[in-house]
Amino acid sequence: MDLTEAAGKVILFHGLPRPQLEAVARIAQLKRAPRGQEIFRHGDPAEGFYAVAEGKVKVFRASPLGKEQILHVFGPGESFGEIAVFERGVFPAGAQALADSQLLFFPRKAFSEAIRKDPELAMNMMALLATRLRQLVRKVEEIGLKEVPSRLAAYLLGLAREQEREQIRLDIPKGQIALSLGASQETLSRTLKRFAERGLLRVKGRDVALLDRAGLERLAQGERFED
Repeated sequence: MDLTEAAGKVILFHGLPRPQLEAVARIAQLKRAPRGQEIFRHGDPAEGFYAVAEGKVKVFRASPLGKEQILHVFGPGESFGEIAVFERGVFPAGAQALADSQLLFFPRKAFSEAIRKDPELAMNMMALLATRLRQLVRKVEEIGLKEVPSRLAAYLLGLAREQEREQIRLDIPKGQIALSLGASQETLSRTLKRFAERGLLRVKGRDVALLDRAGLERLAQGERFED
């Protein structure tokens, strides 16, 4: 894999001139993570951060009783674990590959030095962290204030925007989607069935056709889904 080309696809590095991109690529280390492999655990020393070149990675927290809450699922071009750049602490969550993945790892010390030398890279990092904060606030809002149908509708619409089509494919297993939405797999399956019965969508395995986008939009905005 060409590291400069791979780094150029990372959202954090969009807009960097070629010489700066090459400097970032020289810092990067390519790491492979088979599906199911832990990348880091909650409490591990934060020695650097990662970006997904290929595959899918979930970042999650787990309770002492084993209950899991997915904070975010990252795909190609997205970075995670950036707290390591600013703190010599530990990761506040765990990360695991949801599919066979190739990751770029950026050691904290080397990347911190690159930021000091490059104001544009520093601004990109600040913008990314601001976006990540908004995502976390939205996640807390959705889980705390919205019912499962609203969360699921928003998730499906987000996939449609990402995949740029109405016939979408679920990007991760339904059990992982349920964890991401703060719901049980049984509740997720039941809600999908109710959506299908109402004519909002059609489900076949991991393929989902959105039949009533306007109805899903209303649900995503908080309209109550009545039985």
